[in-house]
Amino acid sequence: MESSTRTSTGRFGKLRNLILGLQHVLAMYSGGILVPLLIGAALHFNAQQMAYLISADIFMTAIGTLFQIKGTRYTGIAMPVVIGSAVQTVSPLINIGSTLGIGAMYGATIAAGIFVFLISGLFARLREFFPPVVTGSLITVIGFTLIPVGFQNWGGGDTAAKSFGSLTNLSIGLVTIIIILLFTIFAKGFIKSIAILLGIILGTVFAGLLGQVSLQPVAEASWFHMPTPFFLATPTFHWSAMITMMIVALTSMMESTGVYFALADLTGRKLTNEDMAKGYRAEGLAVILSGLFNTFPYSTFSQNVGVVRLSGVKTRQPIYYAVLILLLIGLLPKFGALATIIPSSVLGGAMIILFGTIGVQGITILKQVDFNAERNLMIAGISIGAAIGVTVYPQIFQHLPELVKLVIQNSVVITSVLAVLLNVLLPGREKEVN
Repeated sequence: MESSTRTSTGRFGKLRNLILGLQHVLAMYSGGILVPLLIGAALHFNAQQMAYLISADIFMTAIGTLFQIKGTRYTGIAMPVVIGSAVQTVSPLINIGSTLGIGAMYGATIAAGIFVFLISGLFARLREFFPPVVTGSLITVIGFTLIPVGFQNWGGGDTAAKSFGSLTNLSIGLVTIIIILLFTIFAKGFIKSIAILLGIILGTVFAGLLGQVSLQPVAEASWFHMPTPFFLATPTFHWSAMITMMIVALTSMMESTGVYFALADLTGRKLTNEDMAKGYRAEGLAVILSGLFNTFPYSTFSQNVGVVRLSGVKTRQPIYYAVLILLLIGLLPKFGALATIIPSSVLGGAMIILFGTIGVQGITILKQVDFNAERNLMIAGISIGAAIGVTVYPQIFQHLPELVKLVIQNSVVITSVLAVLLNVLLPGREKEVN
């Protein structure tokens, strides 16, 4: 009898983690395929190239995530993280691909991955410059400056479309938000932990009833596709392209730093310099592989921090199942196409909640800070204010050199640089670390 109960519990535990893993996949999926869709469209990839690009990108996302969650002696942050294509790479990669060729994109990506791997130890030792006033500001910005992305998706995704902001899209997003809220507030246990997943599924059903869901992508997708090195192009190496992507890689490392600290705060873990270095090395390896397999650079996804916070499940087991699901999606495009039928307005509703909770997580960290000290008030106020400003009006830097714009038009970078510099330069700095 006892053995039977234990088996039943074990089976339920696996099913529970599988469903939680699916929730993580759906939370990151639109962001995961956004980068290949944007770059592929800008560089006029044909249908075959796009099909490969998305499948390979999802497959390599799984491999990179596995590097992160499976801690080894040298790699892996070993926390419930998910990686995906870094959106800050879109503009520079399009520029490189359109001027130097597709091969140059992948050569620069490989170089950036090697760069990240080599500087991981050094970058990790800079953590004394990330006290709570810095990390809290950074995480707040990561969450709240992504809210406009959620609103754009809520409106339908394409701001140029006539249907953008239609009553249909607004109602679908609103229903999704309400469903998530109801399950989060009134449900208990496992059902509460998958509130986001249920919101996305039921929101999609509601959208289907309104005729906003098409199964055509599923019908047109192939059954199997294996990622192949150099499928689209053989990497070529140009100094200008490599230096550009190395700078962009630094912005991804800064963003990942904020995600690591947010998860550490959620899970009650004390991060060491070596933990941070292993996390960066895992990302470096993932970026190298993305260049070899002709996908795009990866970074740790912040939206999945929101999933961890809302679900209350802080272990790595669901992420292992997420990896398995991503591998299947990468190998079976028809299966992966199921996720693409989810309307943008549904994802937008979920994103608003996810990104909002990340921002609140940053505020929670800022509660530890003594704001009676004017230096802390200035650090948080200026760094967060500048990030919001550059998010709303990035064109303020339009007359600066392209390489400079690439860096300072990123709200996460603005926050990181300003918060760290002010923390170093203003008198009264404490060397207390998170």
